[in-house]
Formats: sequence, structure tokens, C-alpha cells
Amino acid sequence: MPTQYYLFLSLALFCIGVMGVLMRRNAIIILMCIELMLNAVNLLLVTFSKMHNDASAQLFVFFIMVVAAAEVSVGLSIVVLAYRKVRSVDINILNRLKN
Repeated sequence: MPTQYYLFLSLALFCIGVMGVLMRRNAIIILMCIELMLNAVNLLLVTFSKMHNDASAQLFVFFIMVVAAAEVSVGLSIVVLAYRKVRSVDINILNRLKN
């Protein structure tokens, strides 16, 4: 399979993730879109490492996976605590918690 397909797929996934972060108001969906963007970057790194026959970029993929797992655990715990306080996961309502 040509590498251009992987590049276009990675670009499409990243664009879908960015649009989801910018357009949605639900905190859980925003976290899912951030995960989608991280997976698009992982796919891009693996594609470039395969294209250049270098396995060092695949090491960065594991670090990104660790960061993504930590982001999910911390993000979901914050969302659960905010839901207990406000009874909503809408970002507009959660902005009121700043004061």
C-alpha cells in the first residue's frame, strides 16, 4: 500500500479531531477528539519511520501512547468531578467554575 494513503488518512483523522474540538461542547467528546488527533500523529510517525527505514520514530509512538493514557485518566477524572459539582459536562457551563 502506498504511503500517500497513510498520509491522507492521518490528515483526515487529524482534521476530524480538530473540527470536533472546535465545534463540540461536550467535554467527553472533546477528550475523544484529542485522542483521535494523537492517534493521527502516531500513524504519521509510523508511516515516516517505515518510509525512511528508521525505527526510532516508533519509540516516540510509545511515549505518545503513554501521554494519551495519562491524559485520558486525568481528563476523565476532572470531567467526573465537574459533573458531580454541576451535573453537566457542557463546556459553557463548566466555564462558570472559574469564578
